Amino acid sequence: MTRKYFGTDGIRGAVGSGAITPDFMLKLGWASGRVFARQSSGGRCTVIIGKDTRVSGYMFESALEAGLVAAGVDVKLLGPMPTPAVALMTQTQAADAGIVISASHNPFYDNGIKFFSAGGSKLPDETELAIEAELDKALETVDSKAIGKVVRLDDAAGRYIEFCKSTVPEGFNLRGMKIAVDCAHGATYHIAPSVFSELGAEVLTLGAEPDGFNINEGVGSTDMAALAERVVADQADLGIAFDGDGDRVLFVDANGDFVDGDELIYVIACHRLATGTSDAGVVGTLMSNLGMEVALRDQGLQFARAQVGDRYVKALMEQEGWHLGGESSGHIICSDITTTGDGVVAALQVLYAIKTSGQPLAVLRAGMTKYPQTMINVRIAQKVDLSEHEAIGVAVAEVEETLGSRGRVLLRPSGTEPVIRVMVEGEDVAEVEQLCSQLAAKVEAVLG
Repeated sequence: MTRKYFGTDGIRGAVGSGAITPDFMLKLGWASGRVFARQSSGGRCTVIIGKDTRVSGYMFESALEAGLVAAGVDVKLLGPMPTPAVALMTQTQAADAGIVISASHNPFYDNGIKFFSAGGSKLPDETELAIEAELDKALETVDSKAIGKVVRLDDAAGRYIEFCKSTVPEGFNLRGMKIAVDCAHGATYHIAPSVFSELGAEVLTLGAEPDGFNINEGVGSTDMAALAERVVADQADLGIAFDGDGDRVLFVDANGDFVDGDELIYVIACHRLATGTSDAGVVGTLMSNLGMEVALRDQGLQFARAQVGDRYVKALMEQEGWHLGGESSGHIICSDITTTGDGVVAALQVLYAIKTSGQPLAVLRAGMTKYPQTMINVRIAQKVDLSEHEAIGVAVAEVEETLGSRGRVLLRPSGTEPVIRVMVEGEDVAEVEQLCSQLAAKVEAVLG
């Protein structure tokens, strides 16, 4: 069924427009509260709320809180916390659901809502549809005796820090390592530096002074130039960059070179293989670099591609029975440790591979050669079904024939913009750019 509000990762948009308004959030809190209360296993229904550091988070936190208690639901407030921490606390607090107020890697003037089930996973489709159905109804407050109560969990950050440290073997430490950590002025600002320093690393901190407006601005995983400069200038062993809500992580090696999510997944997978803790395969997405697929297969590991989006990665991991998967953006899921993508946990898995192997990141990543990849966005006036346009199919087949087994082609409608993403990948950068331009021009000509 078509959703009116929910996208592939919750509800997101510009503050003050569409669904990202205080009145809608009040209604969303009430509607979701009614659904969670119906699904509750018994007793009082409880919902956890966390947020990133955007100034609008105060407004939406209050609105959601009011709607939930009006539906008779108790609320536990975490304050600024990474998205995966909300998933964890939802489980450890035996809550019925978790809510994250965040627009992830977007600028401060955007915001959004993500939900977690009692098990710490994204909501199933039927629950999202049930919430949308409630949103169409008039808001009715429960009897005064049934109104929910609200408490703040002041020790949430400490609990999450201890959890993160527990995800590496007892006795493991980072002594002797100098690490630059960029928190994007976001939700990891009071978490990540403590995790790494308490494990013994010398930590150089960037992007850890949020003011409500500077989240992701010139820092974090969306802008890593400052981190690379700091790593080289201070002769750090590596740099770690998180996004605004802490569910993504990217690295910089000692040379100042960027290391993306595909390469990090490769490093983790190879380490697990070397230590005898690997599954048969790894899940990526349609956008994962072909070089990772080739490198993993050379190691004897299978590789499967899911649709873009962490929920699809997680679903395919469960289907295949594998515990490692993710996206080139740095959203990495280690499902034997956590229920969702967790930047800090994934970073620790990479650091564990570096320390136990005795090899620097530049060496560990060298086993994977990234294929040149070019993507062009073709703007469209309305949604289209590409399969209905034979000429586009013929053009794609021609490019695929030219590339042969040395590359691949992907045409994908964006889930957030009115564009068709045209991607071509192959061994030769000039050929890839030429073929991508050729195919994009054909798509634009056919779709007008």
